[in-house]
Amino acid sequence: MPILNAHSKTVKAALLIIGLTTSLLCVAQTSWSKAMQAPGVRDITVYRSESCGCCGDWLEHLRQHDFNVTDNKVRDMGAIKKKFGVPVQLASCHTAIIGGYVIEGHVPANDIKRLLQEKPEVAGLSVPGMPVGTPGMEMGERKDPFSVIQFKNSGQADIYRHYENY
Repeated sequence: MPILNAHSKTVKAALLIIGLTTSLLCVAQTSWSKAMQAPGVRDITVYRSESCGCCGDWLEHLRQHDFNVTDNKVRDMGAIKKKFGVPVQLASCHTAIIGGYVIEGHVPANDIKRLLQEKPEVAGLSVPGMPVGTPGMEMGERKDPFSVIQFKNSGQADIYRHYENY
């Protein structure tokens, strides 16, 4: 009997953990859903080179996460990055604007959602360069580690989130 009781306690504990985790996920989803109901919150304006295919894949990633994407193909991305204050060392292939924030490169949609919920005092987020395995840069099973960087207009930058295997 003691083995059965120990097993029952383990099963009950596991079920409790699963229940709590499910509840937390539901609360997080409800919070994001409510935040996204405000007019314009889902609207993201993207500037990209006419010739960049990976940018189109990133736009599809955003659409799959319920963003309304306005796609602007431009010739001079340097001018766009300068206009929106993207630090040279944080530059990537495309630049987006949402909720007053700059999004540079292949930033995962969930990090953009988190940014919009938390509203930190930063200029924006960046995934510098074009790391393999980031949204829009998928290449089979290969997934390079990468960091999402938050940056301020002052030039200060910190890691917002790090991924070993996105």
